[in-house]
Amino acid sequence: MIRPVDIKRVKIDDRFWSRETELVRKEVIPYQWDILNDRVPDAAPSFCMHNFKAAGNLNRKMRTLGRDYEAPKYTYRGFAVFPERREEAKDDEFYGFLFQDSDFSKWIEAVGYSLAAYPDPVLEETADKAIDIVCDAQLPNGYLDTYYIINGMDKSFSDLRDHHELYCMGHLIEGAVSYYQATGKDKLLNAARRFADYVAGIFGTEEGRINGYPGHEIAEMALFRLYEVTGEERYRNLAEYFIDQRGQEPLYFEKEHPDMKGKPDYYHQAHMPVRKQREAVGHAVRAVYLYSGMADMARITGDTELLTACEALWDSIADTKLYITGGIGGTHIGEAFSFPYDLPNDTAYSETCASIGLIFFARRMLQIKPDRKYSDIMELALYNCVLSGMALDGKSFFYVNPLEVLPEACAKDERKEHVKPVRQKWFGCACCPPNIARLLTSVGSYAYTESEDTLFTHLYMSSKITKSVSGRDVGIRVESGIPVNGEVSVFVEGAADTGFVLALRIPGWTSGKYEIKGAEGLETSVRDGYLYISGFDSDREIRLMFDISPRVVVSDPRVNEDNLRAAVMRGPFVYCAEEADNGKGLRSIRLKRPFEIRQSVTDEFGIDAVRLDISAVRVSATGGEAFASRLYKTFDRMSESETDLKLIPYFLWSNRGEGEMSVFFGY
Repeated sequence: MIRPVDIKRVKIDDRFWSRETELVRKEVIPYQWDILNDRVPDAAPSFCMHNFKAAGNLNRKMRTLGRDYEAPKYTYRGFAVFPERREEAKDDEFYGFLFQDSDFSKWIEAVGYSLAAYPDPVLEETADKAIDIVCDAQLPNGYLDTYYIINGMDKSFSDLRDHHELYCMGHLIEGAVSYYQATGKDKLLNAARRFADYVAGIFGTEEGRINGYPGHEIAEMALFRLYEVTGEERYRNLAEYFIDQRGQEPLYFEKEHPDMKGKPDYYHQAHMPVRKQREAVGHAVRAVYLYSGMADMARITGDTELLTACEALWDSIADTKLYITGGIGGTHIGEAFSFPYDLPNDTAYSETCASIGLIFFARRMLQIKPDRKYSDIMELALYNCVLSGMALDGKSFFYVNPLEVLPEACAKDERKEHVKPVRQKWFGCACCPPNIARLLTSVGSYAYTESEDTLFTHLYMSSKITKSVSGRDVGIRVESGIPVNGEVSVFVEGAADTGFVLALRIPGWTSGKYEIKGAEGLETSVRDGYLYISGFDSDREIRLMFDISPRVVVSDPRVNEDNLRAAVMRGPFVYCAEEADNGKGLRSIRLKRPFEIRQSVTDEFGIDAVRLDISAVRVSATGGEAFASRLYKTFDRMSESETDLKLIPYFLWSNRGEGEMSVFFGY
């Protein structure tokens, strides 16, 4: 069975990725802790820890009176509640979005991964105190969701479609498992288990139980993770129940919301049973979280019908609904997948969380079958859409990742008001920033997976890892030149006569152009985009030289937005042009054929990055006589002036102030 590598065994010492993980450890995690405690001026208030403290205070008051907590009668205060000014917040009331608890859970998950790689007593002490606050809010029966604890338990689980209690439980489990695996401390894990036990006791198809499922998925994959950590079958059973029940007639959300009767519920992926689903639809984040849980279930149970659905859903995304940046979600209406090939650039939603969820889905499919079609897209999403979601200083974020920006349109066109030309310090609905932190701190477990005898390398980053094979330790050290160059060296020590197999991904962006040295005399084969090397008889240095030359990329012509337009990539990186380098009017620039691309290394951004210059022309049409209006004139002639279009990696855009940006250009 293939599994992620324990990140305690992966030591990343990569010039590029060490900066990212150190940034999260030293800047992002402390900054987000201040955010969760509403200590950052001019940032949208979180009220996350405020809510846990308020719930804990109510619990404590009842214990002082010598009886268990009795919730007040339910008072609906709205999907999102914020005071006019944060200093007006009352100590005993809930504020923020209904799912605000999950911000802590994602933060503690990132903390756990960070501590696994870099022990930090001060951070661990902060985390322990935060865990005390959270656990103090838990009810004696195990329930732990501050919105209902504060506002009244009589309506808990009464609106599964919209009220996110199971979503919050899922994130709590993920965070608790991460912290337990990093520190061995189980206080939060036990709280998460008690919440899951409570849910397992009231959900099911039996008489008197709730036969619904999460409106916002994540509990499914979280419960499978809890099962694999604890070995408790009830968590696996609950996850399987949620997946199996989804989309079954009569549709549960129609019971809660009769106005949905007769309307296919694409938004929540509940329009049909999951094994029959073939097209990725609805809210993009919810979808890929569900598909991740489905992939877990297919792997654990061997359910081939479910696996077939997962494969079809993956292909639906990859072949018809994927932005070149690895972003998903073509429309802001419902933050959702649009119809096939509908991938607008300037109104793209392409939520950071959705790309992170796609990475979750990819790794789970890689655990079932190592195939480059999954790892290529995992890499694409990571290097582009995910990294774009956070500024270089780690203190501002994108929720939406467009491929074309005109700042005036963002400010004045309500169709584009979701698109921001600069990153924001925080969001009232702040799912993306802590999601970025938890992914980047655990990136080692996406770079590698393993079976009993094989180490699969999916992402190339300089790192060290030890793997036990046949009772002996094999040491693997990777030295990667990516992103500056395509040279990778893999040093293997202690593998002689162990049966160790090294599987190295041959990235799709090489177009099959690569060289290998150092594998002479070993057994080699290529399957599904991976180079398998075995028969080690001594320590070896295996060198790979990937062609990382810049290339011009076009879309399927059915993507109308990009028909007769092209983008530029280098290795896994998508490139874009910014106003800061090229002036205004990026839409008037066309790439000049034959394409001539020059590359140079720059440290302008404080990191080693490769800048590209491509020969282009700035095009303008002149008119003669005015026709009906000064806006329109009869065509006179086309004028072209030669220019060099200066391009930077997409993830670096908007680190130099507000301005135009574009990924695609005419040619």
